[in-house]
Amino acid sequence: MQLIQKYFPDLSKQQVEQFAQLKELYNFWNEQINVISRKDMDNFYERHVLHSLGIAKVIQFAPGTKILDVGTGGGFPGIPLAIMFPQVHFHLVDSIGKKIKVVNEVVAALKLTNVTSQHERAEKVEGKFDFVVSRAVTEFPTFYTWVKGKFAKEQKNTLSNGILYLKGGDLKQEFGHFYKKCDLYDLKNYFSEEFFETKKVVYLSI
Repeated sequence: MQLIQKYFPDLSKQQVEQFAQLKELYNFWNEQINVISRKDMDNFYERHVLHSLGIAKVIQFAPGTKILDVGTGGGFPGIPLAIMFPQVHFHLVDSIGKKIKVVNEVVAALKLTNVTSQHERAEKVEGKFDFVVSRAVTEFPTFYTWVKGKFAKEQKNTLSNGILYLKGGDLKQEFGHFYKKCDLYDLKNYFSEEFFETKKVVYLSI
């Protein structure tokens, strides 16, 4: 938890309390429904919460922004971002029902009023969003085909509407022709932990 406050020192009392509750909630639900590997639970705040919040170092979402989190799993990056941006609406989607159950339980326990969830494949989600966020659920060209029709035309933010994708490693081969269209933000420029050495936020304006 100190790790979060180290990089985000201006959190409200409520935000600090919500972030502090996350580890216990995920410990409990992970025992029932395995959504996070045991090894990663030992580094929960670094590898899940802070990693998700890498997006908050790239953009401060304007109030009223609508965000779709595709392949959210147990709620990442959507839930940490929803705590960080209480005036922004997040719609968390996963094709695996038991993962959405964990999302719903965590959202209820934290009393987050800016999160909705859906057990559905990304391609079938209806509605328009300002941004789509995700943590490397599939190869990027495939991901793009899932979400390309889901963007609102109206602009509310400093970055134009598009995809914010958390990804590590060498991206050039995987991203193909998208590579030159994307802006890459190295998380090692924001966070000093070794885990972030090769991690990036990939932004594609739509």
